[in-house]
Amino acid sequence: MGDKHRIRFEPVGIEIEADEDETVLDAAFRQSVNLMHGCKEGQCSSCKSFLLDGDQQMERYSTFALADYESEEGYVLLCRTHAYGDLSVELLNYDEEMLLSGIPPRQARATVVAVQPLTHDITRLVLDVDSRDELPYRTGQYVDIEVPGTDQRRSFSMAGLPAGGPGGRLEFIIKRYPGGMFSGLLDGALGPGDPLTVKGPYGTCVMRDAPGRDLILLAGGAGMAPILAQLRGLAAAGSPRRTRFYYGARTERDLFALDEIAELGSRIPDFAFVAALSEDAAGGYEQGLITEVVDRHEGDLSGADAYLCGPPPMCDAATELLTGKGMPEERIFLDKFTTSTDT
Repeated sequence: MGDKHRIRFEPVGIEIEADEDETVLDAAFRQSVNLMHGCKEGQCSSCKSFLLDGDQQMERYSTFALADYESEEGYVLLCRTHAYGDLSVELLNYDEEMLLSGIPPRQARATVVAVQPLTHDITRLVLDVDSRDELPYRTGQYVDIEVPGTDQRRSFSMAGLPAGGPGGRLEFIIKRYPGGMFSGLLDGALGPGDPLTVKGPYGTCVMRDAPGRDLILLAGGAGMAPILAQLRGLAAAGSPRRTRFYYGARTERDLFALDEIAELGSRIPDFAFVAALSEDAAGGYEQGLITEVVDRHEGDLSGADAYLCGPPPMCDAATELLTGKGMPEERIFLDKFTTSTDT
């Protein structure tokens, strides 16, 4: 362990203690301070903040997340930042509702229950958490799964609803990539009974209490996971909110969970599901990028919240579209997922 230093976050006036051996983001997690974050690997810029004062060093990061000129001006990525003195940091993005309601990440043992193909390249993975361990989380969050035989971890969102108490079941929707360090194991190398280690929860794509606002749910590919979790939660609660679920895929064979979505939607009084195919308009589905389809269907969104999950380009395009239709950016909650090949 290294020396410990005080970190003060402005303009919220929250202080934490950080060890030199941990990142500022990890220190915040440990002390139940839920800062905005995404990949935790210096690739997505969700935790970008401004260093007001103090001595720090950053681990390696992508210049797509933090350009060289931004670093020179004093911007930092908290998931890469180590404090070597007391720091004062200005948070550029924060959610006061979530800030002090974090769940400290913990490690849990788990066992594979099922590995089921959903499409030609998307798999459903189900784990049972050991009854001696407890892994609380909020709907829409994610965990890191340790890649067997390595010191590497990969992040995946839960598609299921939280279970109280020790044990519990975790469900994931994972896209398989050729040569993927973890997803490659889902082609037969990983099966029922195999042990895994998970750590979490992470993520801020958590449903806010806003019964008077409409909902836009938007996902692409394996980004279905946290959005399906939100839909399951809304259906279980019998939500009266106007809810529109937009899902983007390439072709009809990339669609899945359609029957379950229809069943869940039947329990929400004002619900509609719209699938968009970017390469093939077969089956009567909408044609085009998912953002183009949302643009055609939605008008003024100043009275709505949005929950997004998908590749960064999709999330960026959707954010631009939604804010252009009047939705305040602070009411857009998202997970931009990255892959191990992203740089």
